[in-house]
Amino acid sequence: MMFAVGLFTNAAAQGMRATPPPSPVPLGKATAAAVWAPSQDILARARNFCDKSMGAASFPECFMNQLAAAGAPAESTAFTRALYQGSDGQVGLMSAFKSYGTVGVAQVMYPLRANDNYGLLFVNTDPNLLDPDDLKKLDQAAMDQDAVFQSIKKQYPQADLWPGDRSGKDPWPQAKQLPDGGTEFIVSYPLINGCHACARVGVAGFGWEFDSSGKFLKTVYIPTPAIKCGHIKPAGTSSQP
Repeated sequence: MMFAVGLFTNAAAQGMRATPPPSPVPLGKATAAAVWAPSQDILARARNFCDKSMGAASFPECFMNQLAAAGAPAESTAFTRALYQGSDGQVGLMSAFKSYGTVGVAQVMYPLRANDNYGLLFVNTDPNLLDPDDLKKLDQAAMDQDAVFQSIKKQYPQADLWPGDRSGKDPWPQAKQLPDGGTEFIVSYPLINGCHACARVGVAGFGWEFDSSGKFLKTVYIPTPAIKCGHIKPAGTSSQP
């Protein structure tokens, strides 16, 4: 504990200003070396320090600098800063990693989010750091034509795709080899009737296809059987008995 306190005191003494972080180390190939799981105490100290010393616009940079000062590995810091610069300002820490050959999948913890604190990213791809919960990239037009989805919409008019729960120790997509040597990753998404806490009325599957070099090709809708009415649960509840 004294070690963590010393790190944050040292950062404060150096003066954490409202300036962008230093130029990050190039991300290069993402590997499990970027995985880092800081304690809740380290996260709370970083948040409290930046709450007191930074405005909203400078908070993410301050937070990342505080984590680096608290001992985040260089690979973790490079990943976090590359994600921040390549997204809409998301601050994420790689919490787990799985290699599928050319393409890797990173589980990411987003400590500043109010909800859905975990996500997945396809890494070592072109383009890199692809978020499977970027719903705009999904072939929803094909889903709209599916008879099962149309049946769900008829019964639940507000049913729509939502990002999936990517937390836990086994968040990984199913991988399938393509004939040309590429890989298709099958990702599941809940169909929720109207709001984050509303009933989960179905599930949709989409394949994310990459060629053998890791170049992203397209998404493909995968028809999924309907959930029986007796199995419908509110969003956020476990499917385990």
